[in-house]
Amino acid sequence: MCGIVGYTGPRRAVPILLGGLAKLEYRGYDSAGIAVLEDGVIKVHKQAGKLAGLAERLQGYNGQARTGIGHTRWATHGRPSDTNAHPHSDCSGRFAVVHNGIIENYLELREWLGSQGHQFTSETDTEVLPHLVEHFYQGDLVEAVRRVVERIRGSYAMVVLSADKPDKLVAVRQDSPLVVGLGQGENFLASDIPALLAHTRRTYILDDGEMAVLTPEEVKIFNRCGEPVEKRVFEVKWEAAQAEKNGFAHFMLKEIHEQPRALRDTLKGRLAGDDSAVVLKELEIDDGKLRSLRKIFITACGTAYHAGLVGKYVIEQLARVPVEVDIASEFRYRQPLIDEGTLVIVISQSGETADTLAALREARRLGAPVLAVTNVVDSSIAREADHVLYTWAGPEIAVASTKAYTTQLVAMYLIALHLATVRGTITLEERRTIIKELKQLDSRAELILSNGHLIRDLARMYGGAEDVFFIGRGLDHAVALEGSLKLKEISYIHAEAYAAGELKHGTLALIEKGVPVVALATQKNLFEKTLSNIKEVKARDATVIALAMEGQKELEKVADHVLYIPPTNPVLAPVLAVIPLQLLAYQMAVVRGCDVDQPRNLAKSVTVE
Repeated sequence: MCGIVGYTGPRRAVPILLGGLAKLEYRGYDSAGIAVLEDGVIKVHKQAGKLAGLAERLQGYNGQARTGIGHTRWATHGRPSDTNAHPHSDCSGRFAVVHNGIIENYLELREWLGSQGHQFTSETDTEVLPHLVEHFYQGDLVEAVRRVVERIRGSYAMVVLSADKPDKLVAVRQDSPLVVGLGQGENFLASDIPALLAHTRRTYILDDGEMAVLTPEEVKIFNRCGEPVEKRVFEVKWEAAQAEKNGFAHFMLKEIHEQPRALRDTLKGRLAGDDSAVVLKELEIDDGKLRSLRKIFITACGTAYHAGLVGKYVIEQLARVPVEVDIASEFRYRQPLIDEGTLVIVISQSGETADTLAALREARRLGAPVLAVTNVVDSSIAREADHVLYTWAGPEIAVASTKAYTTQLVAMYLIALHLATVRGTITLEERRTIIKELKQLDSRAELILSNGHLIRDLARMYGGAEDVFFIGRGLDHAVALEGSLKLKEISYIHAEAYAAGELKHGTLALIEKGVPVVALATQKNLFEKTLSNIKEVKARDATVIALAMEGQKELEKVADHVLYIPPTNPVLAPVLAVIPLQLLAYQMAVVRGCDVDQPRNLAKSVTVE
């Protein structure tokens, strides 16, 4: 998830590009760069760090370039550095490319291009693109880009600048957003609308497979076959602040709705085409070591800790390895019994969480290999771990984590399936069943999000509550903990989560008339037990909001309200079950007038103990 801008017209390009990137920096902020065409030569200016560093470096730059492209990066392939920053160029320096997305077959393309004499300078997947353009270019830039698209697999929003075509930009989109801004005698490109609003509100929203060819005078759109496409002009009516949030009222709501895309991205390239296996080449862990593991520790903080609890259930069930989950702030102070026969998995969205980083260092000191699950390339945790599995959630702006959590769950499933395969504890048929269901999570998440109005109504009914309890068994208990955390951190409602079987051991004393209880019942093998627990709280006059898979109509006889998620393999249910809880927390906070994106006393990344 990166920011892209482009401009061609009569004005100086550099201020326009930098201004557009400033509006997109929330999409990526580990490096930034621009490429402009001046006197027939492409000049590239880029560096690691936030955009302010590049802007300061270009202060006083008097170049008269009228065409250019820019990029602000959220690293996927290759650590944040000056070299890995976009734009990237070919060997001749005649072409420059910015790219958002992932080129899945970049390694084979890089090897092939190397055999053709091309030389690479970065660690990125993007760098294959300008070299491919160079390879296929025979005077027709549009045809060259079309040939490139035929060779690449993955997701991309790509813009190409050529020294041979001084007033032309060629852009193409597949699974990553790209918008054309229509001006008077000038035209613009951006990966998101905020970058355009200072200049125009008339846009074309490119669809997958479409190519845009921009000159100052016109914009032409073509489909995959090179046939012209008539596009409807989309007139943007949002204010700039709204546009940064894609029209959503808050970043948290936007990020909740980005989860289908984040799930797709995190799975992309990691599942065999025939559903037979998980493909985790990036881990490079010897199969023999995985087979000889005696124990696994998972350590994390907050939401990531809750993802670890799901990981425990899933790894133990599928791979049959004992798993212990520890809060990172406690881990290193209790002299954990770990050694080289233990795998330690640390989970952190930012990769900078102080307690988790300290736990990682303690694990390594004791001789255990460490596998990091993180969302930020080249973060401290990513650099210091022995192995890294990245989640591709993209930047998360709201303090309350949503899409980072669900992608961490996906990472846990991938690890569990890989371990189970190596250790021979799962059959091919069982593996295929789960993998097929994994591939359906994004569409099922979209279905849940389309019914958000039901949750909004519940929030209006119960937004005035001062206490809310969450109950569940097995995996549902792990999700209940996350639902409780979401509610308390953004709505300031006192919320607690309990294993439903513990109700009789003290918790029932807290239940009284009208207290909302959110009861999760997605696990088929525990459904009857959970139903009994729901009846217990109803007998104390609680108000029950139940959450279950479609088809569990028995709940309607005992619960006051029932929310349903689409059917899926029970082991995968946490990914879908948490989405209604995220929405409930969000809507309750809105009803209470809370600052959703920046709740009191909290920070996005906890970098001190």
